[in-house]
Amino acid sequence: MKTGRLFTIMGCLLASIPATAQKPWTVPHTPDGQPDLQGIWNNATLTPMERPAEYAGKATLTEAEAVEFEKEQLRSVDADRRDGSSLADVNRAYNEFWRDRGKITPDRRTSLIIDPPDGRVPPLTATARKRLADVAAREKGHEFDGPENRSLAERCISVSNAGPPMMPANYNANYQIVQSRGYVALVSEQIHDVRIIPTDGRAHVPPDVRQLLGDARGRWDGNTLVVETTNFTDRTSFRGSSEHMRLTERFTRTGPDTMLYEFTVDDPETFTKPWTARIPMFKAKGPLFEYACHEGNYGLAGSLSGARAQEAAAKK
Repeated sequence: MKTGRLFTIMGCLLASIPATAQKPWTVPHTPDGQPDLQGIWNNATLTPMERPAEYAGKATLTEAEAVEFEKEQLRSVDADRRDGSSLADVNRAYNEFWRDRGKITPDRRTSLIIDPPDGRVPPLTATARKRLADVAAREKGHEFDGPENRSLAERCISVSNAGPPMMPANYNANYQIVQSRGYVALVSEQIHDVRIIPTDGRAHVPPDVRQLLGDARGRWDGNTLVVETTNFTDRTSFRGSSEHMRLTERFTRTGPDTMLYEFTVDDPETFTKPWTARIPMFKAKGPLFEYACHEGNYGLAGSLSGARAQEAAAKK
């Protein structure tokens, strides 16, 4: 048999082998033997956190429905539109050039929440409703008393979607993971929050020590990094959560350029039951860019100056 013909036959035989029979992808490991999660990851998505009312009882979309859903979502948030009033145009703020909208999840889910099955955040408890109402009543009329009354994001201290938990944003939705023996560091591109997560089995800090990003402890469950965070403050409430929220996050590599991120919120003081969301993340080329929040942040000074001017005018 001629060599060329032999190679042709071998090539045909290899091509006929089903993909399932080919060598599967395996999770890479760091020098100390832990699953390698390192890199820059992006979690931008058009899939909403909660299932819209029109999709009640429908967990996933068909391919055709997904195409239409993406098209409508992009149209509704298009900041380059020039229809409507001039105020509507101003309120659209940044142009689309700055945005990273992403797509819906690969499995075409109608919500990021996977539990409860209805894809909705569970109802607030009576205690939580009263607590939030008391806070709103206490703060009403004092929103501009001083910088401490403004949000952490407006003050360039921290931003809620950067985590924990890490919620999709429509720009700067990038995170860098760096690992060393006994630690995982998670860097958010927005405001450059850094979470240093020990994985050496140490206990949480005492309950009276509270931190804006909580107190995180990690452990490995097979190829999954499990991070439990406690000791939050009332300044970093997530969807009304209390400072006693326990957040469990799971990071699992699913391919060379994909990772699955899940988080479970457990806060009996606030929600009638725990709830879980699942968000796909994709490798990004990077690098992370500087998020120069303080530089040129005239909005905070302008807001407080305007409030002082109104107070002075009211006294005349």
